[in-house]
Amino acid sequence: MKKKSTPELIVHEKLTLQLYVSGMSPKSMEAIENIKRLCDEHLKEAFELEIIDIYKNPEVASQQQIVFSPSLIKSLPLPKKTLVGNFSDSEKVIKGLGIAFKK
Repeated sequence: MKKKSTPELIVHEKLTLQLYVSGMSPKSMEAIENIKRLCDEHLKEAFELEIIDIYKNPEVASQQQIVFSPSLIKSLPLPKKTLVGNFSDSEKVIKGLGIAFKK
């Protein structure tokens, strides 16, 4: 059985990502796993990921206007993007972050 090749992404600048989660709930744990896998498989060294628990840091969530959890924010490069969900659909997350696939 042939291993499916991972499509290469076009990343011009290192991505700065913050993942906001609600404690260690199953949804939060799933979102953390999915984002880590996506970053490791597709972004390699081209990202910085910070995981923020909104229970432990409610003031940060308030400053960033986080209404839903889990939420993923790409703060750099601009434009800023916010995604909500469990991030299980890698292709949708990649497109939502504004990253293109190499042809």
